[in-house]
Amino acid sequence: MSIEISKVTANIGARVSGVDISKPLDEEQVTAIREALDVHKALAFDDVHLDDEGQQAFARHFGDLTTAHPTVAAVDGAPYVLPVDSERGRANHWHTDVTFVLNPPQASTLRSITIPPYGGETLIASSAAAYRDLPAPLRALADTLWAEHTNDYDYAVPDEQIDEEQAAQRAQFTSIKFRTAHPVVRVHPLTGERGLFIGGFAPRIVGLSVGESRKLLDLFQSYVTRPENILRWRWSPNQLVLFDNRITQHYAVDNYDGRPRRLHRVTVAGDVPVGIEGKESYSIEGDASHYTSVAE
Repeated sequence: MSIEISKVTANIGARVSGVDISKPLDEEQVTAIREALDVHKALAFDDVHLDDEGQQAFARHFGDLTTAHPTVAAVDGAPYVLPVDSERGRANHWHTDVTFVLNPPQASTLRSITIPPYGGETLIASSAAAYRDLPAPLRALADTLWAEHTNDYDYAVPDEQIDEEQAAQRAQFTSIKFRTAHPVVRVHPLTGERGLFIGGFAPRIVGLSVGESRKLLDLFQSYVTRPENILRWRWSPNQLVLFDNRITQHYAVDNYDGRPRRLHRVTVAGDVPVGIEGKESYSIEGDASHYTSVAE
């Protein structure tokens, strides 16, 4: 049976059928999935029957794996698997995974484990579509800018609104502090597309004050989060979503009344981002070599 790709929205997302990802894939299948990911940015696979080992095996078709996270604990006995569990906190903010390190993951896989009876969608936005939407003067400005990304930043909840458990989670998240400068406009290494590389871990534009940075970042972010640029994925049992972390952002919607929600995440090691002038990102603070290799 040949692989079939069915678009979900005009700017982002497709369903993949005709392939059993619980089995080893041949080179032709991997190429077809990679090409579809380049085009659609996020791919959904239905009726998948994977355990943690199977999810890792599928992700390895696209490169070396990162460990679960630079600072957050993995699933017991599975060092490459991160539990995205509502009981451990809710990442209801727009972000690209782990952009505070020098080479963030190139791709992420999410697999449904426990799904609430309603809500709990994952929103995935195309930063390539956002860049294309920018008016020419804003695009020219974005092309020149760099942003500082860090995990030591109250991107989700102000200090005065967190309880002891949340404070402990934040302390773990920032137990190793990372700061990295990335181009605001990243060139995708496979397609040459340009995308806005910002999100929740980027509080400051290099060379600008925090206040000035916030205004500019909010303006650019408003193009990323246009409804036309977003895939709103309503989870069902036995699903896996693969998305290109280099040219998307995502957001877990906290709209399920505190019901249990759990996904498992496995990420693929990425390359060092490059801006339009060919300059690579650079690390300011923190060594992530324990977390990820650098993809060639």
